[in-house]
Amino acid sequence: MTTLYLFGSAAPPVLEVSQVVKDAQARGWDVCLGLTPSAARWLERELPELEKVTGHPVRSEYKMPGEPDVWPKADVILVAPATFNTINSWALGLTSTFVVGVAAEAIGKAVPLVTMPCVNAAYARHRALDRSVGDLRSMGVRVLYGEGGFVPNRPGERRAEGYPWALALDAADDARRRLPPLP
Repeated sequence: MTTLYLFGSAAPPVLEVSQVVKDAQARGWDVCLGLTPSAARWLERELPELEKVTGHPVRSEYKMPGEPDVWPKADVILVAPATFNTINSWALGLTSTFVVGVAAEAIGKAVPLVTMPCVNAAYARHRALDRSVGDLRSMGVRVLYGEGGFVPNRPGERRAEGYPWALALDAADDARRRLPPLP
């Protein structure tokens, strides 16, 4: 079984992560869930159930030096929803959170990375976002933003069709198909 690190930031779609984990598992993934500290706070009551469903601890902080890693090695990392802060921090290499730190290091380890932002149109007008999306793409991250991915909506508005989780999981599946065969 291949391992998917599913990393979520504090944007409303993270509240749907329980179903997304189950959907990923139905596609054959062993899912390890990582959350930014704010997202972990939003999901605090659900964390025990999420750990039960994934079979792994939900992580939002770095482990202590000398502690063993409690997750299997990632085959693919999906960062979704990725907030304005997560995207910009990641592109700049500002690794103050576990999610951004692991995703940034994964670039150097050549772990396939997919991300789908979740930003409103006001954030999308800030020039840092386009620069960060471009930087991540130039580092090999598949960014699902714009046509064929997440298209920003007005501040405070949610789409009737919801966040396009299926697109994100499809991209993770595509990255898995491109992995070299196991020896």
